Amino acid sequence: MNLCGYYKESINEGVGVRSVLFISGCRHYCKGCFNPESWDFGLGEPFDRKRKLEIINEVKNNPLVDGITLCGGDPFFSASELTVFVDHFRKICPLKSVWAYSGFTFEEIKADDTMHELLKRCDVLIDGRFEQENKDLTLAFRGSRNQRVIDVPKSLASGEIHLISC
Repeated sequence: MNLCGYYKESINEGVGVRSVLFISGCRHYCKGCFNPESWDFGLGEPFDRKRKLEIINEVKNNPLVDGITLCGGDPFFSASELTVFVDHFRKICPLKSVWAYSGFTFEEIKADDTMHELLKRCDVLIDGRFEQENKDLTLAFRGSRNQRVIDVPKSLASGEIHLISC
C-alpha cells in the first residue's frame, strides 16, 4: 500500500482540522475525478510502519487536529491494511475521529467482509462515486449530490443510514 499524499492540517476533508492521508489506488475511474493520478496503486511512497508511526505521532502531538481523514484513490481498496493502521491510531489517539471517503456506497462496503471491518472503525463515511452530472461545488465535504455524509456508528447500530448535515 502506498501513500500518494498527506496534509498535516486541512479544513476541507471533514469537520474541524484534520490530517488527511491520500491512499494510492482506485478502480472506480470516475469521470471528472479531482485526483485521477491517485488511481495508480504504485504512486507515492510506501505507507510502511515508520511512516504510519510518524503520522500517528504528528496527530497525537498536535492539539489542533481533531482526527484523520482517509482519502484516495479509494482507501477501501486497501481496507485490510488500513484496518490495522486505524486500530493502532485509535489506541494512540482515542479521542480523535476517523473520517473516510469512498466511491463505494455504504451498502457495498457493508456487504464486503474486509471493507466492513474498516467501516466499523470509522466515525464518518462520505460515500458514492463522483458523478460529473451531479457535480455541486456548494456541498460541504463532497463533490456531487449523490454522495452522502454518513454517521457510521449510528447507521451500523440501527441498520438504517443516518446522514450528517453539513
